Amino acid sequence: MTKNLGLLTAAMLCIAGSAQAADGAFLKSFAGSWVGKGTVKTDADSKPIKINCKFASNATESSLSLDGKCTGYVVFSRAIGADVKTNGKTYTGTYTGSSTGPAGLSGNRSGNALVLGIHWAKEVNGDRAAQLRLEKVGDDGMRLTTIDKDPATGKNIVISQINLSRP
Repeated sequence: MTKNLGLLTAAMLCIAGSAQAADGAFLKSFAGSWVGKGTVKTDADSKPIKINCKFASNATESSLSLDGKCTGYVVFSRAIGADVKTNGKTYTGTYTGSSTGPAGLSGNRSGNALVLGIHWAKEVNGDRAAQLRLEKVGDDGMRLTTIDKDPATGKNIVISQINLSRP
């Protein structure tokens, strides 16, 4: 029994080590400069505004930092960023760029994406919850998608989507 428990413990440590190494390589794949276009809605019932964005990303085996700026028409220009850390199981961090102030992030990796719950500093579209998907698209692409509930229908809608590639 003790021998089996020891083997099970060793196997679990190897699996956890492999998962952390895989997540480290995944996070590092986001490092570098990114440019792209997308759309953003100022609230759930507004029309999407076309935006152009530039991001710089630093990544280690346990953290990812995105710093960027998006501009839409002449209407607005906003600094956007996310700092995320992982303990090998979950991801936590902070999103900056919301008009309500810094927002908390927490979630997990799902395939080629980080799926992070957002906890806004103040209510947005009737509550303080939304979702950010940070998705790797091929070798040289990244997609940032913010999803929120439409307070009128209760259905999930895309608030912003930015498709980026390496310059």
